[in-house]
Amino acid sequence: MTTQSEPRHDPSLSAIMSERRQLINLAYRLLGSLADAEDVVQETYARWYAMSRQQQEAIVSPGAWLTTVASRICLDLLGSARARRERYVGEWIPEPLPDRTEWISGRPGGTSSDPADRVTLDESVNMAFLVVLESMTPAERVAFILHDVFRYAFAEVAEIVGRTPAACRRLASSARRRIGASQAHAASTARQADLVRDFKQAWEAKDIDALIGLLDPDATATGDGGGLVSTALRPIEGGERIARYAVDIAGRVPGLTLLERRVNGQPGLVAQQDGVTVVVMAFDVAGDRIKHIWGVRNPEKLRSWTAGPQH
Repeated sequence: MTTQSEPRHDPSLSAIMSERRQLINLAYRLLGSLADAEDVVQETYARWYAMSRQQQEAIVSPGAWLTTVASRICLDLLGSARARRERYVGEWIPEPLPDRTEWISGRPGGTSSDPADRVTLDESVNMAFLVVLESMTPAERVAFILHDVFRYAFAEVAEIVGRTPAACRRLASSARRRIGASQAHAASTARQADLVRDFKQAWEAKDIDALIGLLDPDATATGDGGGLVSTALRPIEGGERIARYAVDIAGRVPGLTLLERRVNGQPGLVAQQDGVTVVVMAFDVAGDRIKHIWGVRNPEKLRSWTAGPQH
């Protein structure tokens, strides 16, 4: 006997579940948190299976329905996120994602590590992009992601956001300008990889002068410990201050191993202590200098990371 708690017997299950990857990708970009994205997708499917079979069959496009519901849940969460962030200890940085070859199996809570659940790592999930998204209003963020990343028409976006198509067009345009300004002088991936490697070597050598030479004079370094581990509670500003801070850490934390890794699809660094990942660093490179460093130490945001082979 089929019940709503046993959706596996539903003949439409494969069509419905095939949307899961799209929903995870959408929700992560909107929320900057894989854990929250997974919760959103779970809630979206719960709402689908809470409907009667007759109600489900009346929906012309289940995929569009699922996307609309997930987007609206994200919109609500984004609306309350500012209040939650005010209570967050220190700075909040989006959850960093490893390269798909290093995705950890068996995430806490029994989450599947099936490739269909993974986030596609393209330019719309690099850390600099996500940080700019964090500065947007919830409506701007949703309108921009749905239209510019997922190619939804403004008429469809309007139904989801609850604005007119013209208003959604203006929201996306505003968001696009912010993204464009932040990426105006972005370096190539190859150049970023070279600078990150040079930064790693200078850090390991505790060479302050070399580090200063790699950092933009106005560079910023932001840490996220979530109140669970120690880190700078406010961004460190200035290339020289960042260089001295890095060397100080290297001196106070013996046995720290630095590994070159891709973080959200871009060259980054992972620091391990006794084989355990303790910080994941993402970089933003403008021209020939490192402009921003984001160091995530909050262990709740590092659950997707494995030790992997050392370089």
